Amino acid sequence: MFSWFETTPIAPVRRHYEVAGRRLALCIREHQRAKRITLRIEPGGQALRLTVPPGMAQREIDAFLTRHEGWMMTKLAALPTDCKVGEGMLIPIGGIDHRITRSGKLRGLAKVITEGDVPALMVSGGPEHVGRRVADHLKRVARQDLEKRVNHYAEQIGRTVRAISVKDTKSRWGSCTSDGRLSFSWRLAMAPPLVTDYLAAHEVAHLAEMNHSPAFWSLCRDLCPNTNAAKSWLKAHGSGLQALQF
Repeated sequence: MFSWFETTPIAPVRRHYEVAGRRLALCIREHQRAKRITLRIEPGGQALRLTVPPGMAQREIDAFLTRHEGWMMTKLAALPTDCKVGEGMLIPIGGIDHRITRSGKLRGLAKVITEGDVPALMVSGGPEHVGRRVADHLKRVARQDLEKRVNHYAEQIGRTVRAISVKDTKSRWGSCTSDGRLSFSWRLAMAPPLVTDYLAAHEVAHLAEMNHSPAFWSLCRDLCPNTNAAKSWLKAHGSGLQALQF
């Protein structure tokens, strides 16, 4: 029902829109090639993005939002509401739940301990530092894991990777530039290995095919036979990872 145009939009307008008691950021963009209004809920459910044809009246935009409130409510209801990362919370690392605990120390890198039935991620600092310490650990895990996987796949197809970066991206899990710079969401550190494997293969495949043609998908599946399973996992669980607030 809804689609998204990937070419460059113009004239963004930012405001807020309330859906079922949630006050969401709303970004409205005019797009020269848009023929109709299109709506997207940003991963994590923290914002709405609306693309409209040039010159569309505000009353038409408001009427569209009103008509689709039921759709938005259904989608938002499937997302977690308690998203603030804190002590005692379970958070996945590599697809395995870890309980966040504090070490009592003021400084030091987070570390995983395996005592008990559920592994724990132990972080330093006060309660107010927990989210940042956990995020820092996930960034280190993501970079380490993705560098290994990307270099493995790049070697398989004989391509050179100029740089690998990890960021907190909301609109995509990974990207690749024509000069060989790959970027990934560090939130992938929370996903199962098959998902990280797929994203690494996906972006490396773009080094050979800068498109989503049949040739690209053929190469991607050659590199990562679990491509379909990983895409399904991201569709089902990706928004939950994006919703977490660190």
